[in-house]
Amino acid sequence: MNKRAIIIDDERLARNELKKMLSEYPEIEVIDEAANADEGIQKIEEQQPDLIFLDIQMPGKTGFDLLRELNRVPEVIFTTAYDEYALKAFEVNALDYLLKPIEPKRLADAIHKLEEEEALHEQEGAVPMNRSQLSENDQVFVKDGEKCWFVRLGDIRLFESVGNYAKVYFGSNKPLILKSLNALEERLDEKVFFRANRKHIVNLRLIEKVEPYFNGGLLLEIQGGDKIEVSRRQAVKFKEMMSL
Repeated sequence: MNKRAIIIDDERLARNELKKMLSEYPEIEVIDEAANADEGIQKIEEQQPDLIFLDIQMPGKTGFDLLRELNRVPEVIFTTAYDEYALKAFEVNALDYLLKPIEPKRLADAIHKLEEEEALHEQEGAVPMNRSQLSENDQVFVKDGEKCWFVRLGDIRLFESVGNYAKVYFGSNKPLILKSLNALEERLDEKVFFRANRKHIVNLRLIEKVEPYFNGGLLLEIQGGDKIEVSRRQAVKFKEMMSL
């Protein structure tokens, strides 16, 4: 694995420190650096790096603003002193985020993730990161307005379609994310998450009760008390899967 990288951070000392740490990884070649988002955008467009190490809070535009303006987004590892901002990383499919001051072990973990992604892409014929399937033990970032959560996928009991958004049910929270149920279904493990009907995907592990319902359908009671109807067509599939 050889990756050409650009470091984007408004603190010169932070850039120098990261460069020094990366010198131990010959597979990562730091080809340039930038001190703000506009300079970063220009250098990324000119040099097309494989990877960027990106600070979030910078004077003027943030790291997220930078990503929104790129025509092509390389792989991203966030470097930030503000861990709450890291919760937004899910929306831009960041590979990892490193809290400052960066610990050598966390940097090693991030490089290892990079290598795993590379191996996965080679096996799958370069499937983009955001198409990769998630397991129930994966942690996902969820953001709604000013609130952010870092949730284990297996703790999400239900996804509900609301127009172009999906409502995500976990604990007492029901934030909205800008994702269609079809897009979510592609990334979720079908052995854990089941498309009950046009509007709902349910976590099979968190079903507490199953009852017959109208027209050959089923009624599922999910942990937390939500009741979800399974359409007749999906009820056939559900019974096969659950061996009822």
